[in-house]
Amino acid sequence: QVQLVESGGGLVQAGGSLRLSCAASGRTFSRYAMSWFRQAPGKEREFVAVINRSGSTTNYADSVKGRFTISRDNAKNTVYLQMSSLKPEDTAVYYCNAQLLIRSYWGQGTQVTVSS
Repeated sequence: QVQLVESGGGLVQAGGSLRLSCAASGRTFSRYAMSWFRQAPGKEREFVAVINRSGSTTNYADSVKGRFTISRDNAKNTVYLQMSSLKPEDTAVYYCNAQLLIRSYWGQGTQVTVSS
C-alpha cells in the first residue's frame, strides 16, 4: 500500500511558476513509476508527465513539453512537478500516481489555478 499526498498548488498569474510535490509513504517508493495527471472542470483526467523508477527517463504530454519538468528524490520518497510559463488552460486539479505492474495508487489532488 502506498499513500500519496500532493502539495504546492495555488493561484498564480499566467506566465508564472509553481512546484508541486507528492510525498509517498512506505519503503518501496523507488519501485514505482510516478506520474502526474490533471483534471480540469468538466473534462476527463489527462496524463501530464511520467518518470521511471530511477529518474533516468521522463515523458510528457505535448501540451506541457518544454514548460513542465518531472523529477524525483527516492531518498525523500517524493516526486516533483516544476511548472513554468503557466497558462490559464493549465488550471486543474493535479494528481500524483504511483504505478507498479497492476498496482496503482492516487493522491487526493492539489488545485492549480492560473489567472489571465
